[in-house]
Amino acid sequence: MDISILKSLTTQVLWTAFILSALFGAVAQRTHFCTMGAVSDIVNISDWTRMRQWGMAVGVAMIGFYALAAAGLIDPSKTLYASNRLIWLSALVGGLMFGFGMVLASGCGSKTLVRIGGGNLKSVVVFLVMAVAAFATLKGVTAMLRVATVDRVAVDFASNAALPNWLASALGLSMTGAGLMLALVLGSGLIVWAMLGRDFVRFDNLLAGLGLGLIVAAMWWVSGRLGYVAEHPETLQEAFLATNSGRMEALSFVSPVAYSVDWLMFFSDKAKVLTIGIVSVFGVVLGSAAYAVATQTFRWEGFRDVEDTANHLVGAVLMGVGGVAAMGCTVGQGLSGLSTLSATSFVAVAAIVAGAVAALKYQLWRLESSI
Repeated sequence: MDISILKSLTTQVLWTAFILSALFGAVAQRTHFCTMGAVSDIVNISDWTRMRQWGMAVGVAMIGFYALAAAGLIDPSKTLYASNRLIWLSALVGGLMFGFGMVLASGCGSKTLVRIGGGNLKSVVVFLVMAVAAFATLKGVTAMLRVATVDRVAVDFASNAALPNWLASALGLSMTGAGLMLALVLGSGLIVWAMLGRDFVRFDNLLAGLGLGLIVAAMWWVSGRLGYVAEHPETLQEAFLATNSGRMEALSFVSPVAYSVDWLMFFSDKAKVLTIGIVSVFGVVLGSAAYAVATQTFRWEGFRDVEDTANHLVGAVLMGVGGVAAMGCTVGQGLSGLSTLSATSFVAVAAIVAGAVAALKYQLWRLESSI
Protein backbone atom coordinates (compact mmCIF):
# COMPACT_ATOMS: atom_id res chain seq x y z
CA MET A 1 0.00 0.00 0.00
CA ASP A 2 1.30 3.45 -0.97
CA ILE A 3 1.96 5.98 1.85
CA SER A 4 -0.41 8.53 0.29
CA ILE A 5 -3.21 5.94 0.26
CA LEU A 6 -2.39 5.07 3.86
CA LYS A 7 -2.70 8.72 4.90
CA SER A 8 -6.02 9.01 3.09
CA LEU A 9 -7.29 5.87 4.82
CA THR A 10 -6.16 7.20 8.20
CA THR A 11 -8.11 10.39 7.56
CA GLN A 12 -11.22 8.36 6.74
CA VAL A 13 -10.82 6.39 9.97
CA LEU A 14 -10.47 9.54 12.06
CA TRP A 15 -13.42 11.33 10.49
CA THR A 16 -15.67 8.29 10.82
CA ALA A 17 -14.69 7.85 14.48
CA PHE A 18 -15.30 11.55 15.09
CA ILE A 19 -18.79 11.45 13.55
CA LEU A 20 -19.75 8.32 15.51
CA SER A 21 -18.52 9.80 18.79
CA ALA A 22 -20.39 13.05 18.09
CA LEU A 23 -23.54 10.97 17.67
CA PHE A 24 -22.70 9.24 20.97
CA GLY A 25 -22.44 12.64 22.68
CA ALA A 26 -25.71 13.90 21.22
CA VAL A 27 -27.61 10.73 22.15
CA ALA A 28 -26.13 10.67 25.67
CA GLN A 29 -27.07 14.34 26.14
CA ARG A 30 -30.65 13.79 24.98
CA THR A 31 -31.32 10.55 26.88
CA HIS A 32 -29.33 11.36 30.06
CA PHE A 33 -27.44 8.10 29.58
CA CYS A 34 -25.10 7.70 32.54
CA THR A 35 -23.85 4.63 34.38
CA MET A 36 -23.24 6.55 37.59
CA GLY A 37 -26.73 7.99 37.33
CA ALA A 38 -28.11 4.51 36.74
CA VAL A 39 -26.51 3.16 39.91
CA SER A 40 -27.62 6.27 41.83
CA ASP A 41 -31.22 5.84 40.64
CA ILE A 42 -31.24 2.26 41.91
CA VAL A 43 -29.69 3.05 45.30
CA ASN A 44 -31.65 6.23 45.99
CA ILE A 45 -35.07 5.74 44.38
CA SER A 46 -35.12 2.09 43.25
CA ASP A 47 -35.50 3.14 39.60
CA TRP A 48 -33.87 0.73 37.13
CA THR A 49 -34.70 2.62 33.91
CA ARG A 50 -31.22 3.99 33.18
CA MET A 51 -29.61 0.71 34.16
CA ARG A 52 -31.86 -1.00 31.62
CA GLN A 53 -30.64 1.52 29.02
CA TRP A 54 -27.08 0.53 29.86
CA GLY A 55 -27.91 -3.20 29.82
CA MET A 56 -29.54 -2.94 26.41
CA ALA A 57 -26.55 -1.01 25.05
CA VAL A 58 -24.20 -3.75 26.30
CA GLY A 59 -26.38 -6.45 24.75
CA VAL A 60 -26.55 -4.71 21.37
CA ALA A 61 -22.79 -4.01 21.35
CA MET A 62 -22.08 -7.63 22.30
CA ILE A 63 -24.21 -9.05 19.48
CA GLY A 64 -22.83 -6.48 17.04
CA PHE A 65 -19.22 -7.29 17.89
CA TYR A 66 -19.56 -11.04 17.41
CA ALA A 67 -21.77 -10.62 14.32
CA LEU A 68 -18.88 -8.68 12.77
CA ALA A 69 -16.48 -11.42 13.88
CA ALA A 70 -18.69 -14.20 12.47
CA ALA A 71 -18.85 -12.33 9.15
CA GLY A 72 -15.05 -12.29 9.07
CA LEU A 73 -14.89 -8.50 9.27
CA ILE A 74 -12.91 -8.29 12.53
CA ASP A 75 -10.67 -10.59 14.57
CA PRO A 76 -11.71 -10.84 18.27
CA SER A 77 -8.21 -11.97 19.27
CA LYS A 78 -6.71 -8.62 18.26
CA THR A 79 -8.68 -6.20 20.41
CA LEU A 80 -7.23 -4.06 23.17
CA TYR A 81 -8.93 -6.36 25.69
CA ALA A 82 -7.64 -9.65 24.27
CA SER A 83 -4.92 -11.06 26.54
CA ASN A 84 -3.81 -14.35 28.04
CA ARG A 85 -3.60 -12.61 31.42
CA LEU A 86 -6.59 -12.11 33.67
CA ILE A 87 -5.46 -8.99 35.53
CA TRP A 88 -8.11 -9.42 38.19
CA LEU A 89 -6.45 -7.35 40.93
CA SER A 90 -5.83 -4.37 38.65
CA ALA A 91 -9.42 -4.58 37.44
CA LEU A 92 -10.73 -4.94 41.00
CA VAL A 93 -8.72 -2.15 42.65
CA GLY A 94 -8.89 0.15 39.64
CA GLY A 95 -12.60 -0.47 39.20
CA LEU A 96 -13.35 0.29 42.86
CA MET A 97 -11.35 3.52 42.63
CA PHE A 98 -13.04 4.57 39.41
CA GLY A 99 -16.53 3.75 40.69
CA PHE A 100 -16.02 5.70 43.91
CA GLY A 101 -14.45 8.58 42.02
CA MET A 102 -17.18 8.91 39.41
CA VAL A 103 -19.76 9.49 42.14
CA LEU A 104 -17.64 12.22 43.76
CA ALA A 105 -17.06 13.79 40.33
CA SER A 106 -20.76 13.65 39.34
CA GLY A 107 -20.21 11.27 36.44
CA CYS A 108 -17.82 8.93 34.67
CA GLY A 109 -15.43 9.88 31.85
CA SER A 110 -18.06 9.92 29.12
CA LYS A 111 -20.55 11.82 31.28
CA THR A 112 -17.84 14.37 32.06
CA LEU A 113 -17.43 15.04 28.34
CA VAL A 114 -21.19 15.20 27.82
CA ARG A 115 -21.52 17.67 30.71
CA ILE A 116 -18.75 19.84 29.27
CA GLY A 117 -20.77 20.05 26.07
CA GLY A 118 -23.75 21.15 28.13
CA GLY A 119 -21.83 24.05 29.72
CA ASN A 120 -20.66 22.47 32.97
CA LEU A 121 -17.43 24.17 34.08
CA LYS A 122 -16.99 21.71 36.95
CA SER A 123 -16.57 18.98 34.37
CA VAL A 124 -13.84 20.97 32.62
CA VAL A 125 -11.84 20.85 35.85
CA VAL A 126 -12.60 17.13 36.26
CA PHE A 127 -11.48 16.56 32.67
CA LEU A 128 -8.10 18.25 33.19
CA VAL A 129 -7.36 16.65 36.57
CA MET A 130 -8.45 13.21 35.37
CA ALA A 131 -6.21 13.59 32.31
CA VAL A 132 -3.15 14.39 34.43
CA ALA A 133 -3.86 11.53 36.86
CA ALA A 134 -4.44 9.11 33.98
CA PHE A 135 -1.26 10.11 32.16
CA ALA A 136 0.75 9.76 35.37
CA THR A 137 -0.69 6.24 35.74
CA LEU A 138 0.17 5.43 32.13
CA LYS A 139 3.74 6.71 32.14
CA GLY A 140 4.53 8.61 35.33
CA VAL A 141 4.91 8.20 39.06
CA THR A 142 1.69 6.27 39.67
CA ALA A 143 2.53 4.07 36.68
CA MET A 144 5.56 2.79 38.59
CA LEU A 145 3.35 2.07 41.59
CA ARG A 146 0.75 0.33 39.40
CA VAL A 147 3.33 -1.89 37.69
CA ALA A 148 5.02 -2.77 40.97
CA THR A 149 1.80 -3.71 42.76
CA VAL A 150 -1.55 -4.66 41.22
CA ASP A 151 -0.24 -5.44 37.72
CA ARG A 152 1.96 -8.18 39.15
CA VAL A 153 -1.03 -10.18 40.33
CA ALA A 154 -2.73 -12.05 37.48
CA VAL A 155 -3.83 -15.45 36.29
CA ASP A 156 -2.13 -16.61 33.09
CA PHE A 157 -3.99 -18.78 30.58
CA ALA A 158 -2.83 -20.68 27.52
CA SER A 159 -5.19 -18.62 25.36
CA ASN A 160 -7.23 -15.43 25.52
CA ALA A 161 -8.83 -14.88 28.94
CA ALA A 162 -12.34 -14.50 27.56
CA LEU A 163 -15.58 -16.40 28.01
CA PRO A 164 -15.78 -17.57 24.35
CA ASN A 165 -12.36 -19.21 24.54
CA TRP A 166 -13.31 -21.19 27.62
CA LEU A 167 -16.62 -22.26 26.07
CA ALA A 168 -14.87 -23.18 22.82
CA SER A 169 -12.39 -25.37 24.71
CA ALA A 170 -15.17 -27.07 26.66
CA LEU A 171 -17.44 -27.76 23.68
CA GLY A 172 -14.89 -28.13 20.90
CA LEU A 173 -16.18 -25.07 19.03
CA SER A 174 -14.32 -22.33 17.21
CA MET A 175 -13.65 -19.20 19.25
CA THR A 176 -15.81 -17.09 16.94
CA GLY A 177 -18.65 -19.62 16.98
CA ALA A 178 -18.59 -19.83 20.75
CA GLY A 179 -18.46 -16.04 20.97
CA LEU A 180 -21.46 -15.60 18.71
CA MET A 181 -23.40 -18.20 20.70
CA LEU A 182 -22.64 -16.48 24.00
CA ALA A 183 -23.29 -13.03 22.57
CA LEU A 184 -26.69 -14.08 21.27
CA VAL A 185 -27.65 -15.67 24.59
CA LEU A 186 -26.28 -13.00 26.93
CA GLY A 187 -26.93 -10.05 24.64
CA SER A 188 -30.51 -11.09 23.85
CA GLY A 189 -31.08 -11.74 27.55
CA LEU A 190 -29.98 -8.20 28.41
CA ILE A 191 -32.16 -6.70 25.68
CA VAL A 192 -35.22 -8.69 26.76
CA TRP A 193 -34.57 -7.81 30.42
CA ALA A 194 -34.45 -4.14 29.49
CA MET A 195 -37.61 -4.30 27.37
CA LEU A 196 -39.57 -5.96 30.17
CA GLY A 197 -38.99 -3.00 32.46
CA ARG A 198 -42.08 -1.05 33.42
CA ASP A 199 -42.58 1.91 31.05
CA PHE A 200 -39.17 1.26 29.50
CA VAL A 201 -40.34 1.04 25.90
CA ARG A 202 -40.11 4.72 25.11
CA PHE A 203 -38.22 6.51 22.38
CA ASP A 204 -35.40 7.94 24.51
CA ASN A 205 -34.77 4.65 26.31
CA LEU A 206 -34.64 2.70 23.05
CA LEU A 207 -32.46 5.40 21.48
CA ALA A 208 -29.97 5.10 24.36
CA GLY A 209 -29.91 1.32 24.42
CA LEU A 210 -30.03 0.53 20.72
CA GLY A 211 -28.30 3.66 19.46
CA LEU A 212 -25.28 3.67 21.77
CA GLY A 213 -24.84 -0.10 21.48
CA LEU A 214 -24.78 0.16 17.68
CA ILE A 215 -22.30 3.06 17.85
CA VAL A 216 -19.90 0.92 19.91
CA ALA A 217 -20.25 -1.95 17.43
CA ALA A 218 -19.65 0.49 14.56
CA MET A 219 -16.49 1.73 16.26
CA TRP A 220 -15.19 -1.85 16.33
CA TRP A 221 -15.74 -1.98 12.57
CA VAL A 222 -13.94 1.35 12.09
CA SER A 223 -10.80 0.30 13.95
CA GLY A 224 -10.89 -3.41 13.12
CA ARG A 225 -11.96 -3.33 9.47
CA LEU A 226 -11.74 0.14 7.93
CA GLY A 227 -8.49 0.92 9.73
CA TYR A 228 -6.92 -2.53 9.37
CA VAL A 229 -3.84 -2.82 7.17
CA ALA A 230 -2.49 -6.33 6.55
CA GLU A 231 1.00 -5.04 5.76
CA HIS A 232 2.09 -1.54 6.71
CA PRO A 233 4.47 -0.18 4.02
CA GLU A 234 6.99 1.01 6.63
CA THR A 235 6.98 -1.88 9.13
CA LEU A 236 5.78 -4.67 6.79
CA GLN A 237 3.55 -5.83 9.65
CA GLU A 238 -0.19 -5.69 10.15
CA ALA A 239 -1.46 -2.48 11.71
CA PHE A 240 -4.60 -0.88 13.10
CA LEU A 241 -4.48 2.73 11.97
CA ALA A 242 -4.85 5.66 14.37
CA THR A 243 -5.04 3.67 17.60
CA ASN A 244 -2.99 4.50 20.71
CA SER A 245 -2.51 0.84 21.60
CA GLY A 246 -1.70 -0.40 18.11
CA ARG A 247 -4.59 -2.86 18.48
CA MET A 248 -8.29 -2.80 17.66
CA GLU A 249 -10.12 -0.29 19.87
CA ALA A 250 -13.63 1.05 20.39
CA LEU A 251 -14.84 3.84 22.67
CA SER A 252 -13.16 4.52 26.01
CA PHE A 253 -12.74 7.74 27.98
CA VAL A 254 -9.86 7.61 30.45
CA SER A 255 -6.57 7.05 28.62
CA PRO A 256 -7.93 8.88 25.53
CA VAL A 257 -8.62 11.91 27.75
CA ALA A 258 -4.97 11.87 28.82
CA TYR A 259 -3.77 11.50 25.23
CA SER A 260 -6.05 14.37 24.17
CA VAL A 261 -4.49 16.79 26.65
CA ASP A 262 -1.02 15.54 25.67
CA TRP A 263 -1.83 16.20 21.99
CA LEU A 264 -3.08 19.70 22.76
CA MET A 265 -0.02 20.55 24.87
CA PHE A 266 2.54 19.23 22.37
CA PHE A 267 0.66 20.01 19.18
CA SER A 268 3.81 21.20 17.36
CA ASP A 269 5.55 17.87 18.02
CA LYS A 270 5.03 15.88 14.82
CA ALA A 271 5.24 12.66 16.85
CA LYS A 272 1.92 13.60 18.46
CA VAL A 273 -0.77 12.53 16.03
CA LEU A 274 -4.52 12.26 16.19
CA THR A 275 -5.94 8.87 17.12
CA ILE A 276 -9.39 7.33 17.33
CA GLY A 277 -9.38 7.88 21.09
CA ILE A 278 -8.48 11.57 20.81
CA VAL A 279 -11.03 12.45 18.13
CA SER A 280 -13.66 10.51 20.09
CA VAL A 281 -13.10 12.77 23.09
CA PHE A 282 -13.58 15.88 20.97
CA GLY A 283 -16.50 14.28 19.15
CA VAL A 284 -18.49 13.54 22.30
CA VAL A 285 -18.06 17.12 23.56
CA LEU A 286 -19.06 18.61 20.21
CA GLY A 287 -22.05 16.28 19.77
CA SER A 288 -23.29 17.03 23.27
CA ALA A 289 -22.79 20.77 22.80
CA ALA A 290 -24.58 20.77 19.44
CA TYR A 291 -27.62 19.06 20.94
CA ALA A 292 -27.63 21.29 24.03
CA VAL A 293 -27.46 24.48 21.95
CA ALA A 294 -30.05 23.25 19.45
CA THR A 295 -32.54 22.40 22.22
CA GLN A 296 -31.69 25.50 24.32
CA THR A 297 -30.60 23.35 27.27
CA PHE A 298 -27.02 24.70 27.33
CA ARG A 299 -26.38 26.15 30.79
CA TRP A 300 -23.22 27.40 32.47
CA GLU A 301 -22.64 25.71 35.82
CA GLY A 302 -19.86 26.13 38.38
CA PHE A 303 -18.83 24.75 41.76
CA ARG A 304 -21.25 25.23 44.66
CA ASP A 305 -18.67 25.58 47.46
CA VAL A 306 -15.28 24.36 48.70
CA GLU A 307 -16.56 20.89 49.58
CA ASP A 308 -18.08 20.50 46.12
CA THR A 309 -14.76 21.49 44.57
CA ALA A 310 -12.80 19.08 46.76
CA ASN A 311 -15.13 16.18 45.96
CA HIS A 312 -14.75 16.73 42.23
CA LEU A 313 -10.96 17.03 42.45
CA VAL A 314 -10.62 13.82 44.49
CA GLY A 315 -13.09 12.05 42.22
CA ALA A 316 -11.17 13.10 39.12
CA VAL A 317 -7.90 11.73 40.53
CA LEU A 318 -9.54 8.44 41.49
CA MET A 319 -11.06 8.10 38.00
CA GLY A 320 -7.77 8.86 36.28
CA VAL A 321 -5.71 6.42 38.34
CA GLY A 322 -8.42 3.77 38.64
CA GLY A 323 -9.50 3.94 35.02
CA VAL A 324 -5.98 3.26 33.74
CA ALA A 325 -5.41 0.47 36.27
CA ALA A 326 -8.70 -1.17 35.29
CA MET A 327 -7.99 -0.62 31.57
CA GLY A 328 -11.17 1.35 31.04
CA CYS A 329 -14.22 3.11 32.37
CA THR A 330 -17.96 2.46 32.31
CA VAL A 331 -17.81 2.77 28.52
CA GLY A 332 -14.30 1.38 27.93
CA GLN A 333 -14.78 -1.73 30.02
CA GLY A 334 -18.54 -1.53 30.39
CA LEU A 335 -19.65 -1.25 26.75
CA SER A 336 -16.55 -1.89 24.66
CA GLY A 337 -14.87 -4.43 26.93
CA LEU A 338 -17.99 -6.42 27.79
CA SER A 339 -18.92 -6.57 24.11
CA THR A 340 -15.80 -8.73 23.59
CA LEU A 341 -16.77 -10.95 26.57
CA SER A 342 -13.37 -10.38 28.18
CA ALA A 343 -13.15 -11.90 31.66
CA THR A 344 -11.19 -8.88 32.93
CA SER A 345 -14.01 -6.60 31.78
CA PHE A 346 -16.55 -8.46 33.91
CA VAL A 347 -14.34 -8.04 36.99
CA ALA A 348 -13.74 -4.35 36.24
CA VAL A 349 -17.43 -3.54 35.70
CA ALA A 350 -18.49 -5.36 38.87
CA ALA A 351 -15.85 -3.42 40.81
CA ILE A 352 -16.94 -0.09 39.28
CA VAL A 353 -20.54 -0.69 40.34
CA ALA A 354 -19.43 -1.75 43.83
CA GLY A 355 -17.28 1.37 44.14
CA ALA A 356 -20.16 3.57 43.04
CA VAL A 357 -22.54 1.99 45.56
CA ALA A 358 -19.97 2.49 48.32
CA ALA A 359 -19.58 6.17 47.38
CA LEU A 360 -23.34 6.72 47.31
CA LYS A 361 -23.65 5.13 50.77
CA TYR A 362 -20.80 7.34 51.96
CA GLN A 363 -22.55 10.46 50.67
CA LEU A 364 -25.78 9.42 52.38
CA TRP A 365 -23.89 8.86 55.64
CA ARG A 366 -22.30 12.33 55.35
CA LEU A 367 -25.70 13.88 54.73
CA GLU A 368 -27.30 12.15 57.70
CA SER A 369 -24.37 13.04 59.96
CA SER A 370 -24.73 16.72 59.12
CA ILE A 371 -28.40 16.85 60.13
